[in-house]
Amino acid sequence: MTTLSPTFMEAFSRLVAAPSISSIDPRFNQSNREVVEMLANWFADLGFTAELQEVSRDPDKLNLIACLGQGEGGLVLSGHTDTVPCDESLWARDPFRLMEKDSRLYGLGSTDMKGFFPIVLAALENIDLTKINRPLFILATCDEESTMAGARALVSSGKHLGRHALIGEPTGLKPVNMHKGILVESIKLIGRSGHSSNPSLGINALEGMHSVITALMTLRQEIQTQQHNPAFKVAVPTMNFASIHGGDNPNRICGDCELKVDMRMLPGMPLEDCRAAIRRSVMQAIDGSGLTVEFDQIFSGLPGMQTDPNAEVVSIAEKLAGESSGAVAFGTEGPYFNSMGMETVVLGPGDIDQAHQANEYLSLDRIDPMIGILQKMITHFCIQKD
Repeated sequence: MTTLSPTFMEAFSRLVAAPSISSIDPRFNQSNREVVEMLANWFADLGFTAELQEVSRDPDKLNLIACLGQGEGGLVLSGHTDTVPCDESLWARDPFRLMEKDSRLYGLGSTDMKGFFPIVLAALENIDLTKINRPLFILATCDEESTMAGARALVSSGKHLGRHALIGEPTGLKPVNMHKGILVESIKLIGRSGHSSNPSLGINALEGMHSVITALMTLRQEIQTQQHNPAFKVAVPTMNFASIHGGDNPNRICGDCELKVDMRMLPGMPLEDCRAAIRRSVMQAIDGSGLTVEFDQIFSGLPGMQTDPNAEVVSIAEKLAGESSGAVAFGTEGPYFNSMGMETVVLGPGDIDQAHQANEYLSLDRIDPMIGILQKMITHFCIQKD
């Protein structure tokens, strides 16, 4: 494919024009139904069976599971349908209107990652689908940008999908077989307010949080001494003290204080062990202070991903992309797919530096190479020669 066909552009434009923001803040959270229904219709027209899977009590949060072919093995091509919220005042153009300029396609989700689906459709245009004799699955999930509810629902369903999976997240056409895990924790200390002229009247939660932060910095240093992986640009786990809020007036003892912490773990570091270590350090820091603590899992966590570099899907992706597989710091749905028995590689046309940015774009020169990679992946895994 040397030019962008109207079919490609129409599909891309319609996906961008359909808002599907996901957010833990209900003020911004939206349905993805319009997006998955469009995709379901397009793939059904190509002969795929299309199932819309509800992932929660909200009937407007859906996964699409489309399949062509039967048998064992096969390939899963996966992307998420949601985007992050956007501040339209920061955009030079309407974020919900796909626009081509300077060899780029601008629009919310263009690179992360609605643009992946028109590329899949374009790849299928040049394949004789009657020759598909191993299952080809197309997954379009919800809420990847917020709670991973779509991927969690797939795991809970117990469905058996293909043996090999490719997630089209923005990797700059470079295969990725590893990424860090994530957990986000809220720590709220509750003390007792009183007049600032007499500290004995209260229990200062802000001073207690000073002790907590000191303890967590010590924990961070211990973990970074023990855990190291040179495949990552930042080779150690990180712990970010993201925000702190406490007190209400200078002449009152601070009665409560909340700290939010983001931790990025290396593959193989269990989520619950990391969360338990954080909570244990906090409890030890406030022991005997009279403070109480409330913990909240703002994000219940994403495990790190590590696919065997010798896995067939990784090897084929490396060969087709002309790049060795590597590691990234951002998270994907890959760990969930690996837990379902799929060997997963992350490989997409966009750049992560464009993700979650105003004036997000996908470079035109990334599209044809990605189409070619997908065509060869589908042929390799889903068309068995006689």
